[in-house]
Amino acid sequence: MTELTTMNPVAAVVTGLVIGAAFLVLLGIISHFLYICRPNQLLVISGRRRRTEDGSLVGYRVVTGGWAMRLPIIETVERMDMRSIPIDVSINGAYTRVGIPLRVRAIAITKISSNPKVVMNAVERFLGRGPGDIQQVAKETLEGNLRGVLATLTPEEVNEDRLKFAESLSQEVEHDLAKLGLHLDVLKIQHVTDDANYLASIGRGQIAQVVKDAEIAESNARNEAAKEAAAAEMRAKVADAEAERTIAQRRNDVRRIAAELEAEAKSIEERAEAGALAAHALAMQDLEGVRRELEALRLQSDVVVPADIQREAAALAAAGAAAPTAENGRATAESLGLVADAWTKAGPSAQDMFLINKIEDITKIVVDAVQRIKLGPVHLIDGGDGQSLPRFAAAYPAAVAEVLRTLFSTTGVDITALLARQAVQPAAASPGSKEVRP
Repeated sequence: MTELTTMNPVAAVVTGLVIGAAFLVLLGIISHFLYICRPNQLLVISGRRRRTEDGSLVGYRVVTGGWAMRLPIIETVERMDMRSIPIDVSINGAYTRVGIPLRVRAIAITKISSNPKVVMNAVERFLGRGPGDIQQVAKETLEGNLRGVLATLTPEEVNEDRLKFAESLSQEVEHDLAKLGLHLDVLKIQHVTDDANYLASIGRGQIAQVVKDAEIAESNARNEAAKEAAAAEMRAKVADAEAERTIAQRRNDVRRIAAELEAEAKSIEERAEAGALAAHALAMQDLEGVRRELEALRLQSDVVVPADIQREAAALAAAGAAAPTAENGRATAESLGLVADAWTKAGPSAQDMFLINKIEDITKIVVDAVQRIKLGPVHLIDGGDGQSLPRFAAAYPAAVAEVLRTLFSTTGVDITALLARQAVQPAAASPGSKEVRP
């Protein structure tokens, strides 16, 4: 066990070297027999036989893109370029269907086809050959097909519809190129001419025809323009008349609308004025109310308040003035009370005493009443008995007596009786007597 452990490092190194060498050898073998196919190439691996899709046996296989391994010794690998090949196609004296020789120049772009059904043809024909060989074969094929297509067309068809010509040529040459394993990408006709100036003559004729057609078209256009101008003028006149009629109608409508609007405006204005008057009246009423209120306030401040103040002042003044009167009244009441007491004590003679004290005042009243009797000029007519003047003179004592009777009937005071009683009383009072006055 110890010996095995001591020999392991040497064996490990040897084993590593052997494995590394084997790996390097394997990489060399793989890199030698592994082939990468680029997108613009195809690989042709020859050596083994295999059966194709149509059942035929071939001794190669084609790889387009990706990678492939070849078997050593029995298989070989070759590459074919699939890039585009431009071809300048130019032919002279190619007769058309009517026998007119033409010179045609075209450009075509071809390449090896990637179609599995067609690429076998390219492998069998061009494997090991360069692009120049492929270009030459394709050019000759295109020129032959171009001559064949020109033989089926007229110069007019070739010159007038080159797109159709190119399509016919492409359809014709595609079949032949497929047999070669090629594919036509682009075919364009660049130039078509002839030595007999046939196309130029056709062009002049066509130009003349075009000019003629243009002149005819221009003449027709002028005629049509004249007709259109006349028709347009007529339509313009009709349109003007219609426009005038429409304008007149619109003017009438405008006048009618203006009248309606004016009437409505006047109505609105009148209503506005009425409203303004009503508003003014209401405002004046409100103003009068405000004035009345102001007048009431002014009256209140100028009259009522001063009147109240004066009334209160008068009341106060009356109260002040009534105070002495009230006092006098109380004094008078007290004096009347005393007089009443004196009358009560005096007995029946109290009234006579009072009247005697007031006889002077009563007499003055009677005299004043008599004095108020005023007589103007008096004319006496005597009846012959001489009594007119005595009667007139006796009227004054009768008036006095009438006044005394009226005084007695109203006051109950009989002045005549009082005077009679006064006459019978002593002419003077005793020294110890007192005059009783209320």
